[in-house]
Amino acid sequence: MRTRLKGLTARDEEVLRRVGAHLGSLASRDLKVRCGDGLGHSARRWAERKREPTAGSSSRWAGAITKASHDQWALARRSQTSHITTLDAAITTITGRLALPVGQKGARGVPGGYRSAAEWFGKSRRLTVLKQRRQQVAADRADGRVRVVRGGKALARGRHQLEAAGMSEERWEAARWFLSADGETGKRYGNETLRVTPDGQVSIKLPAPPAGLANAPHGRYTLAARACFAHRGREWADRVEADRAVAYRIHLDPARDRWYVDASWQRTPARVVPLEAALAAGVVGVDTNADHLAAWHLNTRGNPIGRPRRFSYDLSGSAPHRDAQLRHALTRLLHWTRHLGVAAIAIEDLDFTDVKTRERHGRRRLRQVVHGIPTGRLKARLVSMAAEQGIALVAVDAAYTSRWGARYWQQATSTRKIKTSRHEAASLVIGRRAQGHGARRRTAPPPHHQSDDAGHRTVQARHHDPRREEPRPARTGGRTRSAAPPGA
Repeated sequence: MRTRLKGLTARDEEVLRRVGAHLGSLASRDLKVRCGDGLGHSARRWAERKREPTAGSSSRWAGAITKASHDQWALARRSQTSHITTLDAAITTITGRLALPVGQKGARGVPGGYRSAAEWFGKSRRLTVLKQRRQQVAADRADGRVRVVRGGKALARGRHQLEAAGMSEERWEAARWFLSADGETGKRYGNETLRVTPDGQVSIKLPAPPAGLANAPHGRYTLAARACFAHRGREWADRVEADRAVAYRIHLDPARDRWYVDASWQRTPARVVPLEAALAAGVVGVDTNADHLAAWHLNTRGNPIGRPRRFSYDLSGSAPHRDAQLRHALTRLLHWTRHLGVAAIAIEDLDFTDVKTRERHGRRRLRQVVHGIPTGRLKARLVSMAAEQGIALVAVDAAYTSRWGARYWQQATSTRKIKTSRHEAASLVIGRRAQGHGARRRTAPPPHHQSDDAGHRTVQARHHDPRREEPRPARTGGRTRSAAPPGA
């Protein structure tokens, strides 16, 4: 959660800048040491790293710094693994396409040869570059070498040309400050280093060099501003009053000249609900697209109820704007699901690890089709937000949902005035797949002699449905029904 610190005095800002700059320098040194250790890091080495910044700050500040450095190194290692996987996929695709004749068409799911000799030549050169890049990244990973910088690579590049990058030096310095502390259960208000009381009073345990700026007992500095968390404020207050761990981070937005404080804590793992209990009241099938979520309500038999809903979002602009758009769309989806009385949402288990290279679809088509769908952020957001609402998630296979939805449900659910889209039909197939039904609306007749010996003829029919599977009664008498049928 984030809230703005309003009403800071000039002295408050000076203290925050000095403390953040001092701890940021310690964090930069520790990150350099951690990257230098590489794969030879151990618990003993971690203790040695922690003793060095303790002399210039405190034991708790040193613990937060060393943990942040270790997490950043581990993130860089995971990024190296992902980068190698992406390079391997690109090399495999280019090698396969180069082996095919120029102009050969591809089969289903397998790309064909390149369109021209010029494109073939360009891709052969690109294959050499990718192999060299892959060899370099693999060597770095084998040696435990990572390439990271505090503040981000984009800021590091713009630091040497501030005017051309349209960036101020304060923005670069603010990105490298360190003003975050992990919570401690059992300590007063859940955090001994950065403390926020239930009434919003913010105080900081000053490190050793600026300890003379303290205005409160025990070397603490109390800010004049008050923190008020509007979102989940009651939940935060309950944790603080019970002295449960809450982590805080104070940071500056140089563009707006505003100070913010973030609060975070770990939630208990969500309870796993049995599939039968989750689907007892039906399900909402959701199809994920680059600019909207298509959802449809299905009953327990897999039949659609009402018309589908569309929750649009715009993923252009800055990262906070994109994240807000996605959260707003998911919030509307969860509120609509609760309004229907449904306890489960069926969503595709999208994974583009095998096709996340531009060699598969081409650069422009890849950006529009693959990278336009926010799979990672959507999964992370939907899992946490659905757990808050008490709604279960059912992940289903995403294979051929759009194709089968367009074939079996798009025309059947369209009217003269309202046309069902391909994505809305796909959401219906996703919901049916979560319930164990097939994509087709009706199955073929029994193979033996078109009777009930081989089972029911339709997937919707049940044993308690009267006269659903019986043969039609014989037509007797006149078609005008003017004569009574014979007794026989």
